[in-house]
Amino acid sequence: MQLTLWTYEGPPHIGAMRIATAMKGLHYVLHAPQGDTYADLLFTMIERRDARPPVTYTTFQARDLGGDTAELFKSAARSAYERFQPQAMIVGASCTAELIQDDPGGLAAALNLPCPVVPLELPAYQRKENWGASETFYQLVRALCTPHVAVPAVPRERAAGQKARCNVLGPTALGFRHKDDLREVLELLRRLDVEINVVAPLDATPHDLTRLGEADFNVVMYPEVAMQAAQWLLRNFRQPVVKTVPIGVGATREFIKEVAALSGADPAPLLNDPRARSPWYSKSVDSTYLTGKRVFIFGDATHAIAAARIAAKELGFEVVGLGTYSREFARDVRDAAKLYGIEALITDDYLEVEDKVAELHPELVLGTQMERHIAKRLGVPCAVISAPMHVQDFPARHAPQMGFEGANVMFDAWVHPLMMGLEEHLLHMFRGDFEFHDGAAPSHLGSAASRPEPAAAPLQAEVALLEPETTAPAAGLPTPLTGLPLAWTADAEKELKKIPFFVRGKAKRNTEAYAGQRGVSSITVETLYDAKAHFSR
Repeated sequence: MQLTLWTYEGPPHIGAMRIATAMKGLHYVLHAPQGDTYADLLFTMIERRDARPPVTYTTFQARDLGGDTAELFKSAARSAYERFQPQAMIVGASCTAELIQDDPGGLAAALNLPCPVVPLELPAYQRKENWGASETFYQLVRALCTPHVAVPAVPRERAAGQKARCNVLGPTALGFRHKDDLREVLELLRRLDVEINVVAPLDATPHDLTRLGEADFNVVMYPEVAMQAAQWLLRNFRQPVVKTVPIGVGATREFIKEVAALSGADPAPLLNDPRARSPWYSKSVDSTYLTGKRVFIFGDATHAIAAARIAAKELGFEVVGLGTYSREFARDVRDAAKLYGIEALITDDYLEVEDKVAELHPELVLGTQMERHIAKRLGVPCAVISAPMHVQDFPARHAPQMGFEGANVMFDAWVHPLMMGLEEHLLHMFRGDFEFHDGAAPSHLGSAASRPEPAAAPLQAEVALLEPETTAPAAGLPTPLTGLPLAWTADAEKELKKIPFFVRGKAKRNTEAYAGQRGVSSITVETLYDAKAHFSR
């Protein structure tokens, strides 16, 4: 174990709570001490739900440890069924209760409750939240679907003219934009004329899970939560799995093609959806400012891999760092990192992440709320792309990450911090300009509205190269060598490209004038900065 101030994931019983809270008609009896009831606040305060999670805690105290804590659990389980009358129950222990080894599964089985009871074995000291959600969903699917499995397993027969039918798996409570993503995915499936069989776990009942075998294929929105269950359904019901996660324009188009291949639909009408506005910007002249921006990405595996692809292939960024805290998907992230010529960072220690960000000097960080705080301390723009999150990541508006609308939302969230950085840079660059000082009147009102100009602020090195060109030799410089050929070194040209494109030409001309007056035939990075220093005098 490691003592830490922040953690990317909670213990696995929090993952089980996310499944229970997402579903209807399911109740979770958690053997836990009094202090573990804090988890309710994750849903009522952060996700802003209007009801408590469907969880009954045994809430044993220190004095109970000398008595019969097993009887305390049985009493809580019996009362929970009588009060809530669920279709099914799950039972388990929190990390603290795990130490007293009361065996909630065996105790619940001895009660002979009149509903299915699924025991959860969640090793709190070896696994974490996402694994707990995945294991809980898998155990529920296996327990409730096994009675409907045919031997040998055969795929569903679809009659001629019958619509293809699919399950949508993965969205949970307390998930990063899960409800908004689900809305986008369901709309894509509807437009492909695919019938929805079951969406789970979000808003599904235990009875709904018994019908999972009636679909032709499964769409896995979040592999961290649903891939294990989908693989079980593949083995037992021969249901293919749509593995493409539609985050980004390119991935959304691949998702459409993959679904169309399974359903027999025509994908063409959806592939160039006019609602996808980010591709237009990527082709515009304004996007050249963003080309080559250095970006560091960290989050759960699904969102980190998708973000890297969007950054590199759709926005022209340079991915300088990629990592995840999802150790179960470390291989996938390492394979993705190889595409960008970098080594993946696999860690759940936020201090390691902070050191890596400081080392790489990115111009944009895409991460979790942890990285947002890190980036703020380091003065780097940041956009949140993954859990863990805070209340601000549950906006009142529709803000998906998936589908074409999700690509639009991400474009705004990622690009605007960089554009604001450009705006601040320009305000700093031109703060001494006669049209931009505080006393300047609006230019469209003409000279009649002019106000007295304050004294011009001293120009800094950043704006020195933008001073008006002069044909006369500067004081203290030799006479220019006429006809002298000027060449820029590769490093100097690279440095020159860092200057915004709309003033780059003037900066280049002034640098060449300075070099010519000095008798320099090869312009290096040093020449560029010498020219800046000269014109700033």
